[in-house]
Amino acid sequence: MGPRIGPIGEELQVPDKDTKAMVGTEDTPGGKARPNPQDLRPSVFHSIKVGNTALIVFVSYFGSRVHRPRLIGYGAILVTLAGVLMTVPHFISEPYDYDHTSPADMPQDFEASLCLPTTEAPASAPAPSNSSCSGYTEVQHLAVVGIMFTAQTLLGVGGVPIQPFGISYIDDFAHHSNSPLYLGILFAVTMMGPGMAYGLGSLMLRLYVDIDRMPEGGISLTSKDPRWVGAWWLGFLISAGTVALAAIPYFFFPKEMPKEKRELRFRRKVLAVSDPPVSKGEDTSSERSPGESPEKKDGLAQIAPDLTVIQFIKVFPRVMLRTLRHPIFLLVVLSQVCMSSMVAGMATFLPKFLERQFSVTASYANLLIGCLTIPLAIVGIVVGGILVKRLRLGPMHCGTLCLLGALFCLLLSTPLFFMGCSTHQIAGINHQPGGQPGLELFPGCTEACSCPSDDFNPVCDSSARVEYLTPCHAGCTSRVVHEAPDKSQVFYTNCSCVVGGGPVPAGSCDSTCSHLVLPFMILVSLGAALASVTHTPSFMLILRGVKKEDKTLAVGIQFMLLRVLAWMPSPVIHGSAIDTTCVYWAQSCGRRAVCHYYDHDLLRNRFIGLQFFFKTGSLACFALILAILRQQDKEEGTKATIPNSGLQQQLLASGAKKEPEESTV
Repeated sequence: MGPRIGPIGEELQVPDKDTKAMVGTEDTPGGKARPNPQDLRPSVFHSIKVGNTALIVFVSYFGSRVHRPRLIGYGAILVTLAGVLMTVPHFISEPYDYDHTSPADMPQDFEASLCLPTTEAPASAPAPSNSSCSGYTEVQHLAVVGIMFTAQTLLGVGGVPIQPFGISYIDDFAHHSNSPLYLGILFAVTMMGPGMAYGLGSLMLRLYVDIDRMPEGGISLTSKDPRWVGAWWLGFLISAGTVALAAIPYFFFPKEMPKEKRELRFRRKVLAVSDPPVSKGEDTSSERSPGESPEKKDGLAQIAPDLTVIQFIKVFPRVMLRTLRHPIFLLVVLSQVCMSSMVAGMATFLPKFLERQFSVTASYANLLIGCLTIPLAIVGIVVGGILVKRLRLGPMHCGTLCLLGALFCLLLSTPLFFMGCSTHQIAGINHQPGGQPGLELFPGCTEACSCPSDDFNPVCDSSARVEYLTPCHAGCTSRVVHEAPDKSQVFYTNCSCVVGGGPVPAGSCDSTCSHLVLPFMILVSLGAALASVTHTPSFMLILRGVKKEDKTLAVGIQFMLLRVLAWMPSPVIHGSAIDTTCVYWAQSCGRRAVCHYYDHDLLRNRFIGLQFFFKTGSLACFALILAILRQQDKEEGTKATIPNSGLQQQLLASGAKKEPEESTV
């Protein structure tokens, strides 16, 4: 399970190792077939943004016709149905079947995993099972993909009303000075979703995937075993039930609420005592956009409720073009696109990065993100909203705050390039991306063995820090199980490739820099907090920068552009970059399936490098915003001085005329 909501309420895709393993094995009767690698990569058509992007702009405008809280409740019901549907593949698939469990459970696989002379090796060991590559398997896999796609579409459609309706509902009925604080609280509470989801995912991934149908005698795997698959589906059921309960209160909210007036009336009284004419003018200007007459508003927001769909489609491009021509709006959206791209890539692949770079389990990686990164991001959003409200920051100061937050976030990213270690030695694996192992690459100590080329059951020679794909590739001929009250540990002995013959423990070698995971996550979390500080002030630049009648459309366009330019392509970009760092791809049915080993240095540089690139883009956009705001302030100051200078000239001229008259008199 993975969290699905980002710092601006975006829903994220967080496929982890366990989820991918489930897709690769559980959708087949034998549990050994793997899908096409293209199916494992993030796709814009396997994303909730498909249904979300298509509707958000239209919903943003026609929302004034409908009962907004009630529609949010209906959307939550669709999200609940989508969550339940996401669990269906688990119940319609065969139980997960992993290789080489124990001699009692799978004697043939157990023998195949050990080093046996060629004459004694099982004839079927080197060749993959024909059933795993059958047409029936492909059809079943397509059916599972179809179910997941339908669930993602429902999730996208159900999530449409939440942001545009929720934000506009708050901003319409809250006083304009309180709106930043309320929106900051909204975004912060929204960020609690990923935190809770990461925590819940951490707990669920510690449970075996088939906890509802455990095999007799139990299993011998642990959560650190690379073949372990957690109960990914259980989190969706719990989340669906929670969303269903949260949907109930929305049906009892009114269509419209009385606008906050207490603070406004108090300010009017205070200003009336000091300077009544100025206070009246200021209050009028604060409630109305510059250049807007109180009698007439020709914005699309005012006429949308009276338009048909065809009329709306005709009017929409003109108003959208006018909004996109606003330089501040466009640059703020581009900066948010860069930030959202960074967040989408990190939320999707940070757990996988931590697993590979620091040898932590998937559950522990999710726990770190949910307990450290998400809470600090929430604090950053709240702090940004409080600063805007308490300090009454105008556009110039909001731009300065955004620039400083992006700058310090970028500086904290620099040490991340150096916090990691290289890939340990793997017997027979060429540490060059794209290289594939051949029999000639394996040590000569396994020449007498008949090792299956498609098996993956790693063992580690901790003394030499060398990892082998299987016990067979280490030349091991026997196995010993050490029983313990909490778990059992498997060791392989009589290994011809290991000095002294072993024993060697089952599982991959641990990273030598696992102690750096906490400092790494602290820097990542502090950077997330600083980036989140920019969220509310940048949002206020949009709400206060565009015309009041175009505000709803601006919000809708903003979320549409974020989905199209950030949340959809960013996981694909990050996934493709990560794929280029793979040094050993497993093969299934003659096709590339899943990566078992990465070049850790290259993985770190490219993953952190992409994050650094997007943060730099956001910083550049905020710098341009600040430059434009300063230029606008200078122009306004010049316009203000011109009338004053003209008035002074008139006074001087009139004074000069009076002097000759007085002299003649």
